[in-house]
Amino acid sequence: MRALLLLFATWLAGAAWAGALPPEVDAALAAARLPREAVTLVVADVDPALPPLLAHREQVPVSPASIAKLGTTLAALDLLGPAFTWSTPVLADGPVVGGTLQGNLYIKGQGDPKLVLERLWLLLRRVRAQGIERVAGDIVLDHGAFQVPAVDPGAFDGEPLRPYNAGPDALLLNYKSVVLGFVPQPGGTARIVADPPLAEVQWPPAVPLSNGDCGDWRGGLRADFADPLRPRFAGAYPAACGERSWPVAFADPPSYAARAVAGLWQEIGGRIGGVVRDGTAPAAAVPLAETVSPPLAEVVRDINKFSNNVMAQQLFLTLGLQLRGAGTREAARDVLGTWWRERISADAPAFDNGSGLSRDMRMTGQQLTRLLQYGWSSPVMPELLASLPVVGADGTLRTTRAGAGAHLKSGSLRDVWGVAGYVDGAHGHRYVLVAIANHPNATPQPVPGTGERTTGMRGVVEALLAWIASQP
Repeated sequence: MRALLLLFATWLAGAAWAGALPPEVDAALAAARLPREAVTLVVADVDPALPPLLAHREQVPVSPASIAKLGTTLAALDLLGPAFTWSTPVLADGPVVGGTLQGNLYIKGQGDPKLVLERLWLLLRRVRAQGIERVAGDIVLDHGAFQVPAVDPGAFDGEPLRPYNAGPDALLLNYKSVVLGFVPQPGGTARIVADPPLAEVQWPPAVPLSNGDCGDWRGGLRADFADPLRPRFAGAYPAACGERSWPVAFADPPSYAARAVAGLWQEIGGRIGGVVRDGTAPAAAVPLAETVSPPLAEVVRDINKFSNNVMAQQLFLTLGLQLRGAGTREAARDVLGTWWRERISADAPAFDNGSGLSRDMRMTGQQLTRLLQYGWSSPVMPELLASLPVVGADGTLRTTRAGAGAHLKSGSLRDVWGVAGYVDGAHGHRYVLVAIANHPNATPQPVPGTGERTTGMRGVVEALLAWIASQP
């Protein structure tokens, strides 16, 4: 009897809010200057058999931004398994004689999304440990596992130097980025340290120090990356900033991998008779060393906690490579579409590139709710849940106020902001929350004539979390 009463109370709550919004949520929308017609809101039990507590425009397709990563990462955990790893082998086509490799050295990319500087350095050190001091031929970089069109890193939003705009690559090295370190020195300058060292790229050794506050210190440097081989800084670095770092996407992405490998090979004492170039590893080449990525569960944490776009696209293409034998977007879309129709529902969304960094991708609140309800019942639920930002604590939602314990994936583009994930209710009850705004006021905007700013969709989410926490 008690269970029937609880079910009836849950049904009544869903019926009560299916056509209306809680007053505190309405007030938050007004503070954000967001019309009801611009938002999708769903609060539902993790059990799909129960009616939702709140459902507003849940069947309207909207831009999900990075929330789309939930589909990519859950499908990958489901299909590849949390322990899946990527390997990047190094091969040779000749013998080692007197410390010299008599032939070419090959680095064969297979889609590793986290082949960062430290791992690349260790991989090259393992090659040196084989007794190879010099490569008589070339160092050949094999990118052939993925077939993707060339990407203009500035095409999406005009920000080609933002690392999040890096394109996917079967041999993705350090996200095609350089980390610039600025270290104040006693003589009135800040020393510049660039990692990794890129062959033939000459960074200025230092910039002048200034006495201003830290503020927009990157803008104050007045960086000029027009010549990728001779970057310049016409401004100064504020001494008040102390030591800072600035991750920058390299201005010539196609040449990045070759320059990074050449620079690191030289730094560890290796020599080369030929050049570092792109090419294909022959089938007869002999393995010398390899590096193995962290397991998929750890990679998914990086993707969702910090909304890493290029890692998500690497994972997306890996699904096509592993399950259809082709590292193409078409193959990856086929894998995701089939998985969705078999595991979740017939109305599969049309995934674009797997990251949500797209103006074409559309999902409904209902689709996202079904996805998360399936995720809760899936054997990989612990890995998915652990990958989501903890509201008010870490990742992309560390500054959001939490009215209830919540693990939510955020997503943002120009005119888009939202979250989707799981929220703790009263007495250990769990809910799915989907809240997305497609509107110019989705993020905080200045209020004309007041000097104030609107709260944006983040304020609406905070009101929703407080409302969920208040439910009996």
